[in-house]
Amino acid sequence: MTTTNRIYLDNAATTRVDPEVLEAIIPWLSDNYGNPSSQYSYGREARLAIEQSRKQAAALLDVPPDSITFTSGGTEANNMAIAAAVQKLGCTNILYSPLEHHSILHAIRHYAVGIVTSSPIPLQADGCIDPMMLEAQLIEARKTGGRTLVCVMHANNETGLFADITRIGTICHRYDALYLADCVCTIGHCPLSLKTLPIDFATAAAHKFHGPKGVGLLYTRPGLEIGPLIHGGGQERQRRAGTENVAGIVGMVRALQISHRDHDVDVSAIRHLRHRLLRGLQDRIPSARINSHPADGLYTVLNVSFPRTTASESLVLEMDLENICVSSGSACHAGAASHVMAALGLGEYVTVRFSLSKYNSSEDIDRTLQLLEQKLNAQKVVRSK
Repeated sequence: MTTTNRIYLDNAATTRVDPEVLEAIIPWLSDNYGNPSSQYSYGREARLAIEQSRKQAAALLDVPPDSITFTSGGTEANNMAIAAAVQKLGCTNILYSPLEHHSILHAIRHYAVGIVTSSPIPLQADGCIDPMMLEAQLIEARKTGGRTLVCVMHANNETGLFADITRIGTICHRYDALYLADCVCTIGHCPLSLKTLPIDFATAAAHKFHGPKGVGLLYTRPGLEIGPLIHGGGQERQRRAGTENVAGIVGMVRALQISHRDHDVDVSAIRHLRHRLLRGLQDRIPSARINSHPADGLYTVLNVSFPRTTASESLVLEMDLENICVSSGSACHAGAASHVMAALGLGEYVTVRFSLSKYNSSEDIDRTLQLLEQKLNAQKVVRSK
């Protein structure tokens, strides 16, 4: 269903806040507005709400409560993990997938100076990192002395491609390397027991799973000591200074609870819509190239490339004019060429990401297919710019 005449198919960029989440947030913006660091009743109530939320999030992720640090979102959480690995945990080498989000790639660029080096991990034909090459790089890195941080996201935000984080983490720990798994696209969509996974850091953002913007979390494996990225007060167990976003934290954890409660129903409905879109593209637009795995990719994402034509080059804008919202890639770099598509050898195509949620309908998919067929068929291919 949709709440307006617009069809929103860019849920990997952000999602509509669930009404139950809004209901949970409002009291912490109106009546219960105390500063969690204050000693009187208003402050104590806010502090209790944060710590209860921490326990609830930890239970859902199957980790100890003190392993959870609340942040302003996935970007801060990723930066915080990388900074801690370099500044506190002895990492002098960083290995990463070329398909990582820019909050990883740009943070690596910032911290990989002086004695800290960084290198991409070669990709296989399917876009996954080559585990044999990762192991070879870790063996080589050990010769230099320092520790290595490995950054490979759980599911890619543009293609929905899954990484085998169990295998990657096992290889990392074999060589005393730390593993940061960006789980922004999967926490809130795929139930995860972080305790059972061989990872050292995991990150999440509430607005990716029908929670509010401006709040996320960092999971740190128990036993790892990290320092603050933001300095000032002693909030978040000395890990993050600044007055906590109480309403955001409460809302994020409520959204996480709802995602677990409704997981089976939501996944079934969204998979049906994704399959409807996939089959419709294959049947009605023969030139479409499907970049997401038809069955095993992230169930909310379908990434499609089209030959470069006069119609496809303006497709995102043309669809917006028809009240259908899709994207060409990550919202953080809208309008820029996708480094993910370039790394996959698809830079010459026009790529569109369709990302679905529980608020979409079959009618949304059918209208989208109708418009795509109208705009794209019988167009001449033009040269790449």
